[in-house]
Amino acid sequence: MNGERKVAGIYIRVSTEDQVREGFSLGEQEEKLKQLCKYKDYKIYKVYKDAGISAKNMSGRPAFQQMLEDMRAGKINYIVAYKLDRVTRSVRDLEVLISELEEHHCYLVCDRDEFTSFYDKVFKSANL
Repeated sequence: MNGERKVAGIYIRVSTEDQVREGFSLGEQEEKLKQLCKYKDYKIYKVYKDAGISAKNMSGRPAFQQMLEDMRAGKINYIVAYKLDRVTRSVRDLEVLISELEEHHCYLVCDRDEFTSFYDKVFKSANL
């Protein structure tokens, strides 16, 4: 892709309820996403982990906030997550995130969802 740098921040999150109900641990998410980054030729900058924290809002997740700061600082230009619901469960937060991604020329890649990239594909995937 024209020598575009592809530096990824891997975001993994699980709440206690999620892990029990759906059975995907932090370790499983991390391994799967590292494989995805290797396949897509993304350099992994850092793995951001929020354990036992709900995705009901973005502000209460320290690793997520650090990842956003790293995006704003230009350290990463891809955010890679297992599923969109690992990133957010709030439509309002998704709207804010999409604006920030666009502003900082950052892409969101979710392994288990049908979209990759900016807001137009996010809205398509979320049926908005």
